Amino acid sequence: MLWQRTKEKEIALDRYNNAKLWQIGCFSLNNAATNLYMAMMLYVSYYANSVAGIGVVLVSFLLTALNIFDGVTDPAAGYLLDHTQGRFGKFRPFMVAGNFLMAASSLLLFFTMHLLPSFLRVGYFILIYAVFILGYTCQTVVGKSGQSALTDNPAQRPLATYFDSMFFMASYGGIALFVSNFLVPRFGDFDSIKLFQVLTLVVVILSALCTLLAIIGIWEKDPAAGRTKLRKPLQKTERIRLRDYKEVIIHNRPIQMLILSACMNRFAATVYGHTAVGVMLFGIMMKDYSIAGLIGVLTAIPTLLVVSGGIWIAQRFGQKKALVLSTWAAIGLQAWMFLLLWQGSVDRIHFGLSCWNGITWAFFWLFVLLNGCKSITNNMVVPMIADCTDYEVYRSGKYVPGLMGAMFSFVDKVFAALGTAFVGIVLAAAGFGQRLPQVTDEVTDTIRYVTLFLYCVIPAAGWLCSVFAMKYYKLDKKRMQEVQKGKGKRGN
Repeated sequence: MLWQRTKEKEIALDRYNNAKLWQIGCFSLNNAATNLYMAMMLYVSYYANSVAGIGVVLVSFLLTALNIFDGVTDPAAGYLLDHTQGRFGKFRPFMVAGNFLMAASSLLLFFTMHLLPSFLRVGYFILIYAVFILGYTCQTVVGKSGQSALTDNPAQRPLATYFDSMFFMASYGGIALFVSNFLVPRFGDFDSIKLFQVLTLVVVILSALCTLLAIIGIWEKDPAAGRTKLRKPLQKTERIRLRDYKEVIIHNRPIQMLILSACMNRFAATVYGHTAVGVMLFGIMMKDYSIAGLIGVLTAIPTLLVVSGGIWIAQRFGQKKALVLSTWAAIGLQAWMFLLLWQGSVDRIHFGLSCWNGITWAFFWLFVLLNGCKSITNNMVVPMIADCTDYEVYRSGKYVPGLMGAMFSFVDKVFAALGTAFVGIVLAAAGFGQRLPQVTDEVTDTIRYVTLFLYCVIPAAGWLCSVFAMKYYKLDKKRMQEVQKGKGKRGN
């Protein structure tokens, strides 16, 4: 196990704020709780278009504007988090409030919007989705900032990537499997109200359970005011004023480069992960939409083995090295995936017990390796935010986990919004301005070209930009050892 391979002497050193394995795993469920909602909201454009009757382009731009609003709320949430230390700690109130708002708004959205007169639906959609965004912001700012309180041990932090990757695949893969193999066969196409309502109820329950376990995981590291168990370097940090944020943003070069790299990854992930892209790839080109859910289940264990290799590299050579190597590997594998999908026999890809032919095996192993690299690039950045937080304590004495998480989330969400808008524009240009692609559509050259462009070309371009940004990110393993030593001296 990865935990057993972690260097015992590094964990035992008193200068580190160590966490138990179960605490790291449980706290990672905070991200799973929000990922469940985001996996569900991947289908909101289909609900708004097919059920509520809002046009494709209008839906895309509404979601883009609302996701930008999502990013704008992050700095405010980060500021509040940095100044929160009450009866229930710093992080837990945000987790509870955020999950409650997401649950309430999701139930209202999918159970009531279609009942309103047509002229009220757009305004209602904006209002309810804005409430959802406020909840999402509250809970995600904890996921981005809480790692710094959980542990500062460089041998432990990469383990968060392993759990995040596992729960990310479980969240998105589980929802995709549930939709494609249960809801669609039972309720028909994406024009069924019942499909979205059943999905909403399942997500609300599972996300609440994940949030409860995450609260248990962070409980010991998030004490109430006056009972702090934070280590000295964090206890003696300077009081943070609003004007200090500008100085932190300008002079913390590592967080700037990490954000730039991560937002390129986010844009790529939003594009290739868009529901319409999955419908075109699996439902239309491969003519079997059930693959969209099955592929995540079938590749889960081998993908985690790839992620384990990335964690081993991170523990041995540093998180930056693991991120850069996995990104280069993803670029190369994406080129091979493009060539595989370019040839016209992808409709022969099937995962039945007696249907495993050559192209199915090729797609399977390419998907495993590529998905493993994607998981590393998408999830390694979370513990790296904690490194940037520690660097700020080392540099200026300011402990601002909320600011670091908020800065990251702000840009991350803006680029996710741009990715959503980009897909909408491309689909509209391809002739899907009024109606999104459906699993029952026939494959055409236009659909093939658009699918390859969105699933292969754009992600590879984003990853190239990400690698370039990491050239200027200096917090490698050696530098982080210096940071932790310097932070310890500041506490003394």
